[in-house]
Amino acid sequence: MKVLRRLLAYVKPIHHYLPEYIVFMVLGIVLGIVNFTMLIPMLNLLFGTGEAIAVEPLPEFELSASYAGNAFNHFVGKLALESGKMYALGLVCAIIATATVLSNLFRYLGTRVLVRLKMNLLQRLRNHLYEKVTDQSLTWFNRNRKGDVLSTMTNDVQEIEVSVINSFQIFLRDPFVIVAYFFTLFLISAKLTLFTVIFFPIAGFFISTLSRKLKRKGYFSQEMLGRILQHTDETLSGIRIIQAFRAKKVFREKFSQINAGFTLNSKALFNQRELASPLSEIMGVVVIVVLVLYGGNLVIEGELSGSMFITYLALYSQILQPAKNISTAISNMQKGAVSAERIFAILDAPVAIEDQKNAGKSVRFEALVEFRGVGFKYEADAVLTNINFVLQRGKNLALVGKSGSGKSTIADLMLRFYDPNEGTILLDGVDIRTLSQDALRSQIGFVNQDPVIFNDTVLNNITMGNALPDMDAVRIAARNAHALEFIEQMEQGFDTVLGDRGSRLSGGQRQRIAIARALYSNPPILILDEATSALDTESEKAVQEAIAELMKNRTVLVIAHRLSTVRNADEILVLHDGIVAERGTHSELMQQQGVYRRLQDLQELS
Repeated sequence: MKVLRRLLAYVKPIHHYLPEYIVFMVLGIVLGIVNFTMLIPMLNLLFGTGEAIAVEPLPEFELSASYAGNAFNHFVGKLALESGKMYALGLVCAIIATATVLSNLFRYLGTRVLVRLKMNLLQRLRNHLYEKVTDQSLTWFNRNRKGDVLSTMTNDVQEIEVSVINSFQIFLRDPFVIVAYFFTLFLISAKLTLFTVIFFPIAGFFISTLSRKLKRKGYFSQEMLGRILQHTDETLSGIRIIQAFRAKKVFREKFSQINAGFTLNSKALFNQRELASPLSEIMGVVVIVVLVLYGGNLVIEGELSGSMFITYLALYSQILQPAKNISTAISNMQKGAVSAERIFAILDAPVAIEDQKNAGKSVRFEALVEFRGVGFKYEADAVLTNINFVLQRGKNLALVGKSGSGKSTIADLMLRFYDPNEGTILLDGVDIRTLSQDALRSQIGFVNQDPVIFNDTVLNNITMGNALPDMDAVRIAARNAHALEFIEQMEQGFDTVLGDRGSRLSGGQRQRIAIARALYSNPPILILDEATSALDTESEKAVQEAIAELMKNRTVLVIAHRLSTVRNADEILVLHDGIVAERGTHSELMQQQGVYRRLQDLQELS
């Protein structure tokens, strides 16, 4: 029930649903009961000898079910005597048909209300999940497998719909159905109804025992499904490497092992889950058999009429399905609770990088970016130690060093994907942690080695989905990025969909689209993270020309692997094991005969 309470927080405002649903539910239940109680006069008319049809005189009015029943029997009796049994039977049948139609109509309308509630709840839940995930820092993504996150956002939400929300519909309807029908049964025969109640706790004991086992298996099942998704995603992303290195057998065997574990656990899970339905049905049949024996004895002894006993059985049969639904829903809730806990684990995860309450919403870069005593570690090992430098407006600062020296981490800190563990990063003398993330990132453009191209149009990839793009600015950005020519050659130009991860483009074209994106956003600060290292010579030339256009009149931080690309930088920082080992211009560093010179000599030899 705790899961339901949390999920109901996504049903806002609740008064849009509950009053309407309660009206439809009550009308449906009442008309359903009326429908079955009509069996008594109908059976008396068909098989009786006038027994309990006419009541003379008409009883005095009182607000009770017995008065309503006696008055109706009196009316039917008089009608049968005055107009004939067939006429009275037709009237009773008409009432039954009308009550049936209206009862089902109101139940349908109630179901529509619940469907609206369910869909709005799930919509808000998915939106909240997506917002929470996109708010998380890169630290959170480093600690969580992508397959698990995808599994939670798809399969777990689906499981919530199938198990928990559908169970919620049952809990909101079927207990009231059972109470209403039991009340009617109690009016027909209190003695018989009290006798049947003793069997319900027995069924509840079996179902609760089964539910606890389901929950334990549910955790493992969802974890294994996340591993399947993770492995599949890695396979699809690396299919070229897998095939090129003849590793299909290894990956197939690994997938087969994960899949076998998931299948084995799922078999046990579903076997136990499906046991709830036949178990409740068996309990229902046992109750009916005992009920027939005990009730038949009451009829034989004259304590209950035959027509009332048959009506009692018909009404009691309507309780069995809601009771079965509730027992099944309890079992489903246990499996759904596992998915809910995984969802809430994401929703409750703290966001490492958050804006301060009074964070600056507007900022314009004017003078300099400063790293002052910055240190950073991902887990226990230090990645950066005591980093100090100043990037002045209009200047070009380059970061070089071997892989793992901390170059890209500096870019991530500048964009505030992480916060430093020590020191401060200042933008025009203001700690960037006091600025909103949107305000900070509006001042910085970013082009990396592996540009991200979305499965969307060229236009939306350049404008990042801007609802009202400036097409003149888009064309200028594409032209300056040396991308306009190949874009116009596409069958739909800027409206061409680029495919998954830009599969319809070459590496150089993807990079130029990314540069056009940075040009369109027109930031005063630019970060280039090894933007040409993965390109062939011809593509690199085109991209270098685009980058030269991009760097005009901007403050640039260049992360470079090829030292030839940073010779003209105003200052070069040489990183080694997380510290600034050397700094200076290209010519100054070459004269120092240090790390930079050794890197230069190695690249010339290669």
